[in-house]
Amino acid sequence: MYTDSHAHLSSEQIFPLADEVLTRAKAASVDAIINICTDSDSLKKGLELKARYPWIYNTASTTPHDVDKEGELFFPEVERAAKNAQLVAIGETGLDYFYEHSDKKSQQKYLSKYFALAVDVSLPVVFHCRDAFQDLFAMADQEYQNRGAVLHCFTGSLAEARQVLDRGWYLSLSGIVTFKKSIELQEVARFVPLDRLFIETDSPYLAPQSNRGKMNEPAFISETAALIASLKNIPVKNLAEATSANARAFFSF
Repeated sequence: MYTDSHAHLSSEQIFPLADEVLTRAKAASVDAIINICTDSDSLKKGLELKARYPWIYNTASTTPHDVDKEGELFFPEVERAAKNAQLVAIGETGLDYFYEHSDKKSQQKYLSKYFALAVDVSLPVVFHCRDAFQDLFAMADQEYQNRGAVLHCFTGSLAEARQVLDRGWYLSLSGIVTFKKSIELQEVARFVPLDRLFIETDSPYLAPQSNRGKMNEPAFISETAALIASLKNIPVKNLAEATSANARAFFSF
């Protein structure tokens, strides 16, 4: 059975189709999904989904893209949901200097706020990071030492992967690893120890190679799992079991 460690089920693309998407997920041996909520509407819908499907678990925070316009509005809601035991993690928070849709200083400000919240409520953090690893590592080393985190949809270098693992964090791979040109990322997949690895879809984004260009969904996670298992030269069953056990331990469900 697979755990999709990162999906946006309450997004505008998936939520209207949630029942059929989740039926296909179950048929594809997905027995747990971590749903990422990034604003008030997606959190409300995520809690609705959790009430209907107990095998869905929610996280929440403003993404680094959106902190300039939504950070102040959403943070109190995340804090309330976390303190009401409605979340299994804080995230996806972090830094994104590739797009820089929000000012770098704003991104850092809210990352600090979410670090403090995660410490306060004893929840792990789900990171989004692109072209900002050194700042992320420096901030975490100052404000979030020796605490649980996962780098979602990792697309960094082997050297950056080593730094993630050196901090005791997990690393999550998405359908990007199946793309034909993802040679360096496939090297990362070979390198990451099985006990530090998650798999995810990041639905509705980043469908794996055979469905590239389509709306992604949790049922497609088997393709990502199969590719990583082949790179590691292990049975896909072993990969599914290990990554699911890692997610259960990390998110405490």
